[in-house]
Amino acid sequence: MLDAQTKSKIDSARDILVGKVPDPKSQVEQITIALIYKFMDDMDRQSEELGGKATFFAGDFKKYRWAQLLDKRLGGHERLLLYAEGIEKMNVNKNIPQLFRDIFKGVFLPYRDPETLNLFLKEVNGFTYEHSERLGDAYEYLLSVLGTQGDAGQFRTPRHIIDFIVAVVDPKKNETVLDPACGTAGFLISAFKHILKNNENLTPDERARLMTNFRGYDIAPDMVRLSRANMYLHGFAQPSIHEYDTLTSEERWDERCDVIMANPPFMSPKGGIRPHNRFSIKAKRSEVLFVDYMAEHLNPSGHAGIIVPEGIIFQSQNAYKALRKMLIENYLWAVVSLPAGVFNPYSGVKTSILFLDRNLARRTDDLLFMKVESDGFELGAQRRPNGKNDLPEALEILDSHKKEQKIQESKLALTVSRKRLLDSGDINLSGDRYRKTAAVQSKWPMVRLGEVAQVSAGDGAPQDKKCFLGGTIPFFRTSDIGAVHLDANLCESRDLLTELAVKELQLTIWPPKTILFPKSGASTFLNHRVMTGCQGVVSSHLATIVADESGVFANYLFHLLCHVDARSLTEDQNYPSLRLGDLESIEIPLPPLEIQRQMVAELDGYRKVIEGARQVLANYKPTIKIDPSWPIKPLGEVITLQRGYDLPKTQFVEGPVPVVGSNGIIGYHNVAKEKGPGVVTGRSGTIGKVHFIDHDYFWPHNTVLFVKEFNENDRNFIKYLLESIDLKSLGDNVAAVPSLDRKNAHRIPVPLPPLDVQRQIVEEIEAERALVEANRKLAEIFEAKIKGKLDEIWGEE
Repeated sequence: MLDAQTKSKIDSARDILVGKVPDPKSQVEQITIALIYKFMDDMDRQSEELGGKATFFAGDFKKYRWAQLLDKRLGGHERLLLYAEGIEKMNVNKNIPQLFRDIFKGVFLPYRDPETLNLFLKEVNGFTYEHSERLGDAYEYLLSVLGTQGDAGQFRTPRHIIDFIVAVVDPKKNETVLDPACGTAGFLISAFKHILKNNENLTPDERARLMTNFRGYDIAPDMVRLSRANMYLHGFAQPSIHEYDTLTSEERWDERCDVIMANPPFMSPKGGIRPHNRFSIKAKRSEVLFVDYMAEHLNPSGHAGIIVPEGIIFQSQNAYKALRKMLIENYLWAVVSLPAGVFNPYSGVKTSILFLDRNLARRTDDLLFMKVESDGFELGAQRRPNGKNDLPEALEILDSHKKEQKIQESKLALTVSRKRLLDSGDINLSGDRYRKTAAVQSKWPMVRLGEVAQVSAGDGAPQDKKCFLGGTIPFFRTSDIGAVHLDANLCESRDLLTELAVKELQLTIWPPKTILFPKSGASTFLNHRVMTGCQGVVSSHLATIVADESGVFANYLFHLLCHVDARSLTEDQNYPSLRLGDLESIEIPLPPLEIQRQMVAELDGYRKVIEGARQVLANYKPTIKIDPSWPIKPLGEVITLQRGYDLPKTQFVEGPVPVVGSNGIIGYHNVAKEKGPGVVTGRSGTIGKVHFIDHDYFWPHNTVLFVKEFNENDRNFIKYLLESIDLKSLGDNVAAVPSLDRKNAHRIPVPLPPLDVQRQIVEEIEAERALVEANRKLAEIFEAKIKGKLDEIWGEE
C-alpha cells in the first residue's frame, strides 16, 4: 500500500521538475535514474557498514558517489556538472550490473539550472533503498503519470483493469508469463503480486524460480528502461525485459509461454505493418497481428487475457474474420465488453477483453459474453469513483463458466454456441447481437408497435434549397433531437421552411405528438423526442411514430419507448441503421386507456420534478453581499488576468493535463503550462463563463483569460467574484465572434474583503451549493422512480 508520505515526496519531485521538464515521460525518466543512482550508493554504503567494500562507485567512478554530490562545499554549478557527467557515463561503468548500465544508456540531464537540481536531489535523498512492496508501489504511482504514447496507439491500462484480467487468467507459481507489448510492466507486476498472494509460503528456491518466469518485450527503448526499473524495484534482480519488435522480428518466434497478458498497440503506421511470413493470419493491422501472435505463442495448456479495440470484434475485412474464426475454433472462451471511457482522460476508445484457453475452448461448446457497464468510476474525463462496479460480479460469472457451470442469461452475461457464431457469416463477437429478448411477463396484453402506431420515415433534407428557409414550419434533424432534454417538447429547430418550400418539395408535415426516433448513424437510439403542441417536417434520418390514440396515448408510448434500447435491434454496431420493420416489431404492454392515463400522469409528475431540479441546477448563481467598509479596487489590482496559449486541436497530445477552453475542459495534453488549481473565464466565443480547474496543472487555451496572479487572495473566492460580475457585458458582441477584452475586465471595480472574510464567504456559498447540488440527487431519485414504474409496466419488477 502506497503511504501518503512517499506519494507526497514523488509529487514534490515532479513539481520541482515541471518548470524545466514539462513532459511527464521525461519527468519519470529523470526520477528513475536519480533513484537508481542513489540506491546504488545506498547499497555501497550498506556493504561498507558490514565491513565490505563499495562495488558500484569504485575506481574512476568513486568521485560520482551520492555523498559527493550532496557535499555542501560544492557550488551549484559544480554539483550540476558532476551529476550530469555521472549519469551520462554510468552506462560504461563496468562495476555495475548490466541491468543498471542499460537503464543509464542514452540518458542525459535535460536542464542546466543548479537551483532546480539542488531541490530535486534533496527530495530524492529522502528515499532509501530496500526491496519492499512500498517502494515498488511508489514507483508504480510514479509510472501512473504516463498516460499515453498516442502516436503508437498505446494507452496506459488502468490498474484495476489489469488486476481484473490477472484475476480471471489466474497465473500459477510454476507458469511462465509473457507480455509482448509490456510498456512499464504493469501486467507482469500484477501477475507477480497475484501469485505471491496465493502462495504465501514459498520456499527460497521456489521464489528464485518464480523470478525467472516473467518476460516482457517492448519496441521502445524508454519503455524497456522504465519496465526494467519497475521490475527491479519489485525484487527482480535480473528482469527479463527485452527491446524487441514482436511483429517484425523472428528472433524469439519459437519461444512459448503458459500465460500471456497484454494491452497491445491499437494503431498501425501508414501503409500498415510489414510482418514476417510466420503469422497464420495474413494482415497488416497491428491489433490483428498481436492477437494472432499471442494465440499462437501459448503452450498447449496456456491461457491469455488481451485488451482489444472494437475493430477486432466486428470489422468485416477478411483478416478480422479469419482471426475471429481461428479464435472461436481453438482458443476463445469469453469476451468481456468494457464501456467506452475506461481509458479516459487519455482516450475514449471502446475496448473489449478476449480470454483465451485452449483446454477450456475444447471442453465448452458455448462462448461466454460479458457486458461491463461500470468499472467503479465515472466514464468522463475525471474518472471519479461512482460506487457502481460490475467487475466483481463479472469475475464470479467468469470463474463459474471456467468450472463449466451453466450461466443464466442476464443483463451482464449470456452464452452463445460456437456453431451459432461460426454460422453467422461475419462471425461477429458483439454479444448483444445474439441476446434473446426474454418473454415479458407483463400483466397487460402484448402488442406489436406497428399494430397501434404508424411507423414511417421522414423526408430528404432540403439543404440545397436555402431560398426556402426563413419560414414558419420547423424542419427537425437528428442534431435537433440531441440538443434538448429527453422530456422537453420539441418545437424549435435551426431551420424554418416556408409553405412554398414544403409544397414544391412535396414534404410531409407531421402532426403534433409525433414521436421522433433516430434510425441511422452513430446516435444512441435512446435519444427520441415527442413533438407536443407543434407540427413539422422531419429528416429522412429519423423514424416517425404516430400513435393511434383510439388505442394508445402518444405520451404513454413515448414513456414506454424510453425503456427500449433499439441498438439491440441492429446488427451493425459500427454504423447502426434501423429498419422500420425493426421498430414495428417491438412488442409493448398495452393496458386500457384509463390505466395509460394514470400511468402518464404519474410519469409526467416525476419528470416535472426532474425538470424543476435541473432548472435549479442550471439557474443558480452565487451572490456576494457587499459590506460598505470593504475597499473597492479595479479588478486588475486584485488579480492579474492573462490570455491563454495557442494550441491547435491538431497539436493536442493525449496526456494528464487538461486543456481549458471557454466552455471548460476541451481535451488533454501531455505538457503542463500552468500550475493549478486555476480559475479561467471565456475570452472568445463563449465569454464570461467562469471555471475552477481543480488539477495540479492545466493548459489555458487561447480562447480564455486565466488568473495568472491571485495576489494571496482565496482562489475559490476569486472564482465566485468573477461569477458575480457581468463579464459578458464587457465583451465585444458586435463582432462575428464575441470576445472579452482583458483591459476592460481589469478596469471593472470590485469589492475586496479581507482574506478571512473571503474564506467565510466561500464557506457560505459552498453551503448554498451543497443545497443546490441536492437537486442533482433529487433528479436521480425521481429518475429511479421512472425506471421502477416502467419496469412495473413491462413486468420486470
